[in-house]
Amino acid sequence: MLEVRNIHVYYGLSHVIQDVSLHVERGELVCLLGRNGAGKSTTLKSILGLAPARQGHIVFEGEDITAEPTYCIADKGICLVPEQRGIFRLLTVEENLKLGQKKQSRWSLEDIYAIFPRLYERRRNGGGQLSGGEQQMLAIGRALLNSPKLLILDEPVEGLAPVIVEEIVAQLKLIRQFGIAILLVEQNLEVCMQLADRHYILESGRVVYQNDNAAFSIDTYAKDQYLGVGAAT
Repeated sequence: MLEVRNIHVYYGLSHVIQDVSLHVERGELVCLLGRNGAGKSTTLKSILGLAPARQGHIVFEGEDITAEPTYCIADKGICLVPEQRGIFRLLTVEENLKLGQKKQSRWSLEDIYAIFPRLYERRRNGGGQLSGGEQQMLAIGRALLNSPKLLILDEPVEGLAPVIVEEIVAQLKLIRQFGIAILLVEQNLEVCMQLADRHYILESGRVVYQNDNAAFSIDTYAKDQYLGVGAAT
């Protein structure tokens, strides 16, 4: 579905992404891992056209989208849930959701409320009145109403309480059952190993490791070497 082929991305004269390749198949969940500053968010930005690749190609459903503007890429079915969530604090939960609803979306408000019961309970509350976990659920629900073919999640459980992390993991597992491909950037390895089919690790803007979830789960060397000793425990 998504193929990133040997891309190079620059910020000014800084060569921040160097020859990165990865792919996400239909219905697959792929994790992109790495220390802070490794290039994960920049890779996501390049896929979305926010940090255009100077070399290489990004192909989505067989179409080269490397030079496409962001709004065209979004219209093709790639949807980002950003780390900052992008919630409108003065709008209610339901108003936030309706803003993201695409005409003829396969998802309805009722579907979102079924997956995220907390959002139904809080549907009349303002976005600014929600907890961090509820805001994350709202951001994911709004993205689903845009009818994505590929959902990109940037650090969805960062800073959340363990009980809320468990809830979001369960909800992402449910979303996967609908066949939506997911590209996940996440620091929480336990979450990644519960969800992912495959993993890529970035270091200094390069892919230094890739493997399926079964192999990654027992590869303590890769976790220690590329993600830090504490990450492997």
